[in-house]
Amino acid sequence: MIRHIVFWKFHPEAEGRSASENAALLKEKLLALKGEIPELLEASCGVDFNKSPAAFEFALDTVFATKEDLQIYQDHPKHVLVKEFVGKITSSRAVVDYEF
Repeated sequence: MIRHIVFWKFHPEAEGRSASENAALLKEKLLALKGEIPELLEASCGVDFNKSPAAFEFALDTVFATKEDLQIYQDHPKHVLVKEFVGKITSSRAVVDYEF
C-alpha cells in the first residue's frame, strides 16, 4: 500500500477569493476525486487548526494499492485540473510518499 501526503500554504488571496475560501474549495475538489479515480482508495483532507509558524495550512492524505496506481492518479485528467487550481492558490508545498 502507498500513502501520499501533501501539505500546502496558501496565498492570502488568489483567484478572487480569500485563503480560507480557496481552502474550502480545494477540499471539495480533492474529495470529489475519490469517486472519479478508481485507483484512489482513501482520501481525507482539511485545514490546519494548530496555527504554529511551522505548520502548513492544509493537508491531503491519500492511499493507493501500488506505486503505479499513484502514478495513474497523478496523470489522471481530473487530478491534473485540480493541480492547476492548486498552483494558482498556493505558495508552498511539501509531499511525502511511502509504502506501508
